[in-house]
Amino acid sequence: FLSVMETDEQARNRFQSELEFVQCLANPNYLNFLAQRGFLRERTFINYLKYLLYWKEPEYAKFLKYPHCLHMLELLQYEHFRKELVNAQCAKFIDEQQLLHWQHYSRKRTRLQQALAEQQQPQQQPPPHGNATAK
Repeated sequence: FLSVMETDEQARNRFQSELEFVQCLANPNYLNFLAQRGFLRERTFINYLKYLLYWKEPEYAKFLKYPHCLHMLELLQYEHFRKELVNAQCAKFIDEQQLLHWQHYSRKRTRLQQALAEQQQPQQQPPPHGNATAK
């Protein structure tokens, strides 16, 4: 039994290739392309998608420029989603939803941050009344 060790250069190339591929999964048109060509029905490809879930770990996810790809990678674990991607209308709908999300993301994030900041401010207590009598 021969164990083959990966060289540093091979590991670096694999890392870069897998990083690029995982990020491509954020593109619904690419997913539609894969589905129409039958890749999403192949057991070896499905196993590869399962293997790629390691990108969800923080030490790998920090390298992603398009973190939305992780949501797509998660959805690709489900057969029903993979089958629906054959339909171009499905890919178009996902694409439109992504665009809407990105258009409104910064506004939503700013509102959430403001609300959180308001919640975290210490509650101001009214000053005690100076005319209270002690018995």
